[in-house]
Amino acid sequence: MREMRSTSAGHGAFSIASRRFASRIEQFGTRLSELRLPRFGLIAGVLVSGSIGYGVVLGGHSTAVIDSVAMPLGFEIKVIDVSGNSETSEIDILQTLWATGSQTLVSLDPSAAQDSLEAMPWIERASVSKFYPNRIGIELIEHRPYAVWQSGESFTIVDREGSAIVPFSAGRFDVLPVVVGEGAPEAAAQILDEMEEFAELRASVKAYVRVGDRRWDLALKNGVTIRLPEDEPIAALAEVARMDREHNLLGRDIVSVDLRVDGRVVVKLTPDALERRNAALAERKKILKRQSKG
Repeated sequence: MREMRSTSAGHGAFSIASRRFASRIEQFGTRLSELRLPRFGLIAGVLVSGSIGYGVVLGGHSTAVIDSVAMPLGFEIKVIDVSGNSETSEIDILQTLWATGSQTLVSLDPSAAQDSLEAMPWIERASVSKFYPNRIGIELIEHRPYAVWQSGESFTIVDREGSAIVPFSAGRFDVLPVVVGEGAPEAAAQILDEMEEFAELRASVKAYVRVGDRRWDLALKNGVTIRLPEDEPIAALAEVARMDREHNLLGRDIVSVDLRVDGRVVVKLTPDALERRNAALAERKKILKRQSKG
């Protein structure tokens, strides 16, 4: 009735005629299936697709109507080949495909199926192909997990470009580097790539903390924080790596190594270490005072 109101009377009559046409096509398909004609699949597919398409254009028929015509002719989807999936289960892929509503190759819209698949969390790109009479080929490219992004109390797996994939849960992705703060996912690739030349130090990093979306702090597993400068952070880090090799800097009782001021390395001691240092300085001062009196 909605078509009748939005079109002329002539178009309404045209729509009724198209429905009669589709009904005749359906009856024709049923008779063909009963005849069990040998190997006419592809030719019949082209014929039926064209006929159904004509009827649908005229009358706006649904996928169910198309399937009711095509199914008796042997075009029911029976084989689905999936490749490229690692994180996405085949069950989820099939459920997404069935959600399109198509039961036959004739009614399946590969573009719509592709859009539905690419809306799934892990799938970056999808290709859907139809192979008459009854097979579908699905080729997938999934996002590659690159890091775990912490924002507040939430943890999310992101790809190299910083796009969120799925929420993080403990398990097989525990080995991914952790990046923290706003802007961290998008900027992570550069710092992580540059850290490759500091393999030993990289293994000691617990998290890469983005500060003001301008620079990085490296939070080490032993509790020490390395505060990198905004400009040339890797050159500054190379100096820390040298000091650590020569003097075991990062293994001492320190809280942080601050490299934010060009040409300066500021080391902050732990409270216990600071107390011991102050006590040692005080004792040294007493000794020097006694020596001066003697």
